[in-house]
Amino acid sequence: MSVPGINFAAFRDPVLARGLIDRIRTTVGDRELNLMEVCGTHTVSIGRYGFRSVMPAGLHLLSGPGCPVCVTANRDIDHAIALSRIDGITIATFGDMMRVPGSTSSFAAEKAAGADIRIVYSPLDALALAKANPERQVIFMSVGFETTTPTIAASILEAEAAGIDNLTVFCVNKTTPAALRAIADDPETRIDGFILPGHVSTITGVAPYRFLVDEFGIGGVVCGFEPVDILEGIEMLARMIATGTPSIENAYLRGVATGGNHVARSLCDQVFETCDATWRGLGTLPASGLRLRDAYARFDACRRFPVDVEPTREPAGCRCGDVLRGRIAPPACPLFGRACSPEHPVGPCMVSSEGSCAAYFRYREG
Repeated sequence: MSVPGINFAAFRDPVLARGLIDRIRTTVGDRELNLMEVCGTHTVSIGRYGFRSVMPAGLHLLSGPGCPVCVTANRDIDHAIALSRIDGITIATFGDMMRVPGSTSSFAAEKAAGADIRIVYSPLDALALAKANPERQVIFMSVGFETTTPTIAASILEAEAAGIDNLTVFCVNKTTPAALRAIADDPETRIDGFILPGHVSTITGVAPYRFLVDEFGIGGVVCGFEPVDILEGIEMLARMIATGTPSIENAYLRGVATGGNHVARSLCDQVFETCDATWRGLGTLPASGLRLRDAYARFDACRRFPVDVEPTREPAGCRCGDVLRGRIAPPACPLFGRACSPEHPVGPCMVSSEGSCAAYFRYREG
């Protein structure tokens, strides 16, 4: 079968991919279906391989809140910027955070003005930075989901064991299920199935998603990131919907154990406890965030370095929040590709490498 817009030479199994696309088209028929890919890496893969262009006319792939940089609230960005202005502070952050605009500034602007802000690739790099610079206080801006949290917990435990007293964490980590619940319960967004995140599920397993079926009658499939992985997940969801049998399935068996990673979860539970958290686009969601337990309060930047945070201002015209909820596709934002581009981003979805707007812009999704 010839499929315009798809380069099958890039696929590990072109024959299987062609067959899956054919089955998706047959199963969906003339139905109208909304499937949401939760993970930002899935969004990038879907764009790279042109999958939206070859889906049946009624099957819509919506991007969700799967980019941790994108869902970080403006207030939290402003708070981190305020911390960077304290004398003697070094901020360690992932590269994607540098250009994310807050209300009136960004890390990139603060660095240009003289703040000591360093790009790191893991929290262990921040720990090494603290060890190498004992005269400075190093604050690691911790942004992520369940995937990155165990490494942060391990870094804090290592710092404690080594007697490091100049490392703290500004934690805005979040947990995925609460966001899925908010979207499934949103009357303005109809989701028929979820392409569930592969990386997160290596830690959580599949059990945390079962509420989608039990409470909302919505199925989900945990997928890997190869083209065939994603097509298999879409085909499984289409079949569930066509037969009226929603369930939570694991199509990423080579990477995700049904029960997840118990050791990693225990490590996180030792160091962190749940708290309410504010998500860009979703508002404040109960028990969707993580904060350090009292036993590790000395590693909590918010408790150790209280600061005044400027009043939060959202960028005029930016619809990142609606994109993250799946209410609109990025091109529907009036700023997309005009006032907002990867070179001059207005909102975080155009900044992050996993941001929906950046992926749509790069692959010119329509």
